Amino acid sequence: MSIIYVLIPIAIIIVAVAVVIFFWAVRSNQFEDLDRQGYSILFDDDLSPEEKALAEERKKVQQNQENDDRN
Repeated sequence: MSIIYVLIPIAIIIVAVAVVIFFWAVRSNQFEDLDRQGYSILFDDDLSPEEKALAEERKKVQQNQENDDRN
């Protein structure tokens, strides 16, 4: 029975910390736009010209390595 005198204050502290974290998240606009992250996986990011050139070069290198492995 004496364990309850320990568990109840610990539970109250945990709940208080969770409430504080929740209100911090609301104040810092963490829940402002929930749909954007769901849609972001559906669209490719636009690459800069340097990134496009690098991606093409990597693709060529990979194709050359695959051709070398076949021979």
